[in-house]
Amino acid sequence: IRTPDIERVGKTSRHGTYFEMLGNFSFGDYFKHEATAWAWEFITKELELPVDRLWISIYENDDETFDIWTKEIGIPADRIVRLGKEDNFWEIGSGPCGPCSEIYFDRGEEFGCGKPGCAVGCDCDRFVEFWNLVFSQFNSDGNGNYAPMEHPNIDTGMGLERLACIMQQVDNLFEVDTVQNIIQIAGVTYKEDDKTDVSLRVITDHIRSTTFMIADGVTPSNEGRGYVLRRLLRRAARHGRLLGINEPFLYQVVDTVVKENEIAYPELLQKQAFIKKVIKTEEENFNSTIGKGMELLNQLIDRFESHEFSNNCLPGEQVFKLYDTFGFPIDLTKEILSEKNIELDESG
Repeated sequence: IRTPDIERVGKTSRHGTYFEMLGNFSFGDYFKHEATAWAWEFITKELELPVDRLWISIYENDDETFDIWTKEIGIPADRIVRLGKEDNFWEIGSGPCGPCSEIYFDRGEEFGCGKPGCAVGCDCDRFVEFWNLVFSQFNSDGNGNYAPMEHPNIDTGMGLERLACIMQQVDNLFEVDTVQNIIQIAGVTYKEDDKTDVSLRVITDHIRSTTFMIADGVTPSNEGRGYVLRRLLRRAARHGRLLGINEPFLYQVVDTVVKENEIAYPELLQKQAFIKKVIKTEEENFNSTIGKGMELLNQLIDRFESHEFSNNCLPGEQVFKLYDTFGFPIDLTKEILSEKNIELDESG
């Protein structure tokens, strides 16, 4: 479960909070040469993806990996893109880190943004990164100092949903075979209206995440992973309201999530009743607070649009009252305001 891109879920074809990652790890048995060769073999021989639609990215000054791809694997130099630290260097604080090499699939111009510079690394949906080879070869002290590791290691990650999207030649993650039934929510038709589609995709993604989180023992709370769960459920419930669903409904969608995943995850079936109970209770609690909160937030938005507040910004103390007195979540307020292009005095 991963939430840094939560605001983009539903708006693009590739972002989600729920990931099934396929990976392999080595702590000293093999390194760059083998991991690179095996990745390429699996993609081109087993999956038979067309070579002319595959692109490679490497860390900007990782010449060793460039030589492996060009001299050993036979990738033309013009199919390899060098990207900076933000894209192609894996690091979280202090500890093991290193450059990475990603494999992209070109879905075609129809998925692109149409800009002249559209290429690997562009933020549109044309070039989809589906495989990441992380070469952990340094130990970082967290202050910009990198010491070579005695035993460099491999951490490979491949996104199952992204790969399925490519293999099944569907438009986005929400149309692959194990997900498409979940998006059939409350009789709302998919692919008729762009705004409706965003809401359907958000709900589909979030109900998958929350079902698995509860199965793994996470319960809603106001901190840590319990708050991630609560945030996802509330966000999904709000998008239900945007579709005109004002009653608890997410708990019913759990049945479809379980049915689509029970072969690989039998624990979902065992815990199905409990998962539904937790989600229904959270939905009911949220419903009791969201009505009053939405009413007050809409009043604030009306006052903002009447130019009642200075600095073209919604005052922080007003929004805090929504949260403190009425329990209306700050992240939900921020999302609603961003949809209306209204800025919030967050520090206030």
